[in-house]
Amino acid sequence: MIVNSAALITVFTGFKTLFNKAFEGAESTAMKIAMSVKSETKEENYAWLGQSSRMRQWAGDRVIRNLALHSYAVKNLKFEDTISISRDDIADDKIGVFSPVISDMGRNAKQHPDELLYGLLNAGFETVCYDGQYFFDAEHPVTDGEAAPVNASNLQSGDGPAWFLIDASRMIKPLIWQEREGYQFQSVTSDSDMHVFMTDEYIYGVRARVNAGFGLWQLAFGSKADLNAANYEAARASMASLKGENGRPLGVRPTHLVVPQVLEGPARRLINAGNRVEIVDVGEETQAVGTTNEWAGTAELIVTPYL
Repeated sequence: MIVNSAALITVFTGFKTLFNKAFEGAESTAMKIAMSVKSETKEENYAWLGQSSRMRQWAGDRVIRNLALHSYAVKNLKFEDTISISRDDIADDKIGVFSPVISDMGRNAKQHPDELLYGLLNAGFETVCYDGQYFFDAEHPVTDGEAAPVNASNLQSGDGPAWFLIDASRMIKPLIWQEREGYQFQSVTSDSDMHVFMTDEYIYGVRARVNAGFGLWQLAFGSKADLNAANYEAARASMASLKGENGRPLGVRPTHLVVPQVLEGPARRLINAGNRVEIVDVGEETQAVGTTNEWAGTAELIVTPYL
């Protein structure tokens, strides 16, 4: 191949097509439980977190709620993934050798939000959220029906692998995915570029300005107890009992069970297995014995390697 500007444009177009195809085809699940926010500056402050809305009878003037009670900012961070390709390899028509690498860059870019969001979820046992407590904590400050301060919990203690219940049924989610600049495939191929001139290499890479943050802790429950029916029931009951300002029920309803790969088996048996009938020997006779799985279908299962 004659390496000129037209040839390099053709190479870049081919690489970008491979990148986009892999990006679009890669599986990503974290956005099911995260609220996507388009950022317009270097960071966003979510001062309204912790406020819940409520309809009330309009008697007299409106009661105006002040949303600026908290200061929780998510700063955008830059991320990159970059490779270099020798000019000689392009001149020798070895473009196909690099196709798997470019495709993998697209796949990794698509799954990067999963890595950040699930990583943040896993760190929630020791990372503070908008109210100054750890995201998963037994002492979140709230008020009861008499406006008296009390503590609420979204935590189940234990010493095993962490698993999580998520209510993703609302516009507001327990996690925030913030995007200032999305994942862009770029290249540096000009002969006037210092790197190209000095190394005889062309650069191809991906860049993005994004970050993950915590949303409402009330919509997530973290447990390190054994993943079994009793603990699952207790976790759901704890979420359902949560109340907002002045003791108003929040109506939290878990929609997703998020587990690491090591808990895939117990998770599937817990919420995916249906009722069963087994034939067992009872003395000289056989008898049909049925088992009922009352938790079947109560949540969508997400298994991720990023926990």
